[in-house]
Amino acid sequence: MASTEPFFREAGTGPGVVCTHSNASTSSQWLGLMERLGRHFHVLAVDSYGAGKSPEWPSDRVISLRDEVALIEPVLAKAGAPLVLVGHSYGAAVALVAALDRPERVRGLALYEPTLFSVIDADAPGPNDADGIRNAVAAAAAALDAGDRAGAAEHFIDYWMGPGSWRRTPEKRQPAIAASVANVRRWAHALLTEPTPLAAFRALDVPVLYMVGRRSTASARGVARLLCAALPRVERVEFDDAGHMGPITHPDPVNDAIVRFLARLPA
Repeated sequence: MASTEPFFREAGTGPGVVCTHSNASTSSQWLGLMERLGRHFHVLAVDSYGAGKSPEWPSDRVISLRDEVALIEPVLAKAGAPLVLVGHSYGAAVALVAALDRPERVRGLALYEPTLFSVIDADAPGPNDADGIRNAVAAAAAALDAGDRAGAAEHFIDYWMGPGSWRRTPEKRQPAIAASVANVRRWAHALLTEPTPLAAFRALDVPVLYMVGRRSTASARGVARLLCAALPRVERVEFDDAGHMGPITHPDPVNDAIVRFLARLPA
């Protein structure tokens, strides 16, 4: 496999903070948070495979969350230890796996709805809370097979943000989102087949800020129910007006919560 290096944004000096983004997004979603944290922290926001300016997944092999962790390893190393991981959705799932792999270098995690759907299926076979995302992925994949990238994006975005959200997306933003949704099968495979058992998270002895949106989907809230019961040092914060895309649709209250969490962490 060819060597790959991720693209990342960087701001500030001080203790390291690494931010990972959601699917159909890029590191740019964290620009507001970077501006705030850069006064006291060394903040790095990284693009995942196939997002922003990072490379495409360079293999015919199906991807795993640990492959995503391996991609961002140079950024984690640059941040130094101990560091804080901030993640949203797919990026939050990547952050959790990164923390499990090297817990000694992590002093805290701020996570907005990690989409680790595998824990739902392990807890209870279908039908279960993950059925909604499975159906959305199947519909998006069918649209892709028919050559309809915009239709695929509509299925995916409307699942996460509500019916009609894709049609309300500014036209200039639609092509980049539609292009990224071409990876929807890959994302789903990584999240639904992640082999880490729920019990492993009971040993993750670091402070975790777990953020959820009251208006989010059953799949995201199902993961939250299980992980919040397993993580030993978790603080759950719920945003009444937000859904799954809270860090993008409601950045100010989400960023406020992250800033307060970091201020409470021991040095």
